Amino acid sequence: MSRFLLVRYGEIALKGRNRPVFERTLVHNINRALESAGGRPGGRGLRVRSMPGRLAVQLPPQAGEAEVWRLAGAVARVFGVVGVAPALRVGLDQDEIARAAVGLAGEAVAGEGVRTFKLEVRRSNKAYPLTSPEVAADIGRRVIDAVPELSVDLHDPDLRIGVEVREDGTYVYGRSLPGPGGLPVGMSGRAVALISGGIDSPVAIWMAMRRGVVTVPLHFWSFPFTSERARQKVIDLCAVLDTWGPVPDLLVCPFTEIQTTVRDGCPEELRVTVMRRMMMRVATRVASEERALALVTGESLGQVASQTLESLASIEAASGFPVLRPLLALDKEEIIARARQIGTYDISTLPYEDCCTLFVPDHPRTRPSRREAEAAEAGLDVDGLVERAVAGIERVPATR
Repeated sequence: MSRFLLVRYGEIALKGRNRPVFERTLVHNINRALESAGGRPGGRGLRVRSMPGRLAVQLPPQAGEAEVWRLAGAVARVFGVVGVAPALRVGLDQDEIARAAVGLAGEAVAGEGVRTFKLEVRRSNKAYPLTSPEVAADIGRRVIDAVPELSVDLHDPDLRIGVEVREDGTYVYGRSLPGPGGLPVGMSGRAVALISGGIDSPVAIWMAMRRGVVTVPLHFWSFPFTSERARQKVIDLCAVLDTWGPVPDLLVCPFTEIQTTVRDGCPEELRVTVMRRMMMRVATRVASEERALALVTGESLGQVASQTLESLASIEAASGFPVLRPLLALDKEEIIARARQIGTYDISTLPYEDCCTLFVPDHPRTRPSRREAEAAEAGLDVDGLVERAVAGIERVPATR
């Protein structure tokens, strides 16, 4: 009898001939998550194995329950994973399978107070002499005989006992952890992601990562108008995102000169538009250097004055790359709910303002045209400002 984490994935299974590439990237990211959680992939018994429709992480024999669930929790945060269940691998003997299921059921009754159960059998080993319904009927009867406190509930059971009959043995498991789904980070190219200290942009990065994008975080910092604590808040947000998938070094761009120049040299109602166009230009330069294919922002349509379609079009015109907006159709409550789920909300709501809150006019233009924006910045040394900002970028290592 061996212990495993049985890992289910979703849309990767639909990738046809490209599926092995997705699987290899997913295995790499799972190994990274295990290592971050204190495991040692390749050592102490921790090995990730691929089998049809599943991945299996072999656990060290000496691993206790707390360590098993800690490692399961780490794997459950890997994009591409749909679910993770600690499992026992037994042989292909029906008696051995039944003993494992009975033991699991008895532990659940004693430890969790469950009263109903359902058997879910999957028989990918077509050479096994019993069909899935026959396996379920036999094992279910033995569980009821051995654990009389339990009864069957096919619709809403307290406990689901999974039994997967495979070529290399039978995997028996109970409680599982849901994963985030999506695609493994690294399968969809690189993008530069503009990150403030607010609620929206970390969620946008998380959603881009969920679609397999490696997101290079870029923060605009206006010291001394914004504090060291505001900068540290962004570093802490990146650290949380890094627990979900690999996040490259944070790039901190000095933005004070650009903001004060825009404040002093542009019409007040167009300050935000011009400022964001300058961000696009800096991000475009960074994206070229980082071999990125797009930019990512946390904009939500209509949420603030700078996020009307007219504003978004005027701002994006200054970018040399496509701008991805994962939050475009979400409202603020939906974004907040996701921020709570992924663990960034409490950091984002710390009272340390970022550059986006500086010099905001009382009545910003809500539908600026591209021509108006270009006229507003005509007197600025745009190239020089961008050049100096890019030259001053500080790289904060990913080992935060």
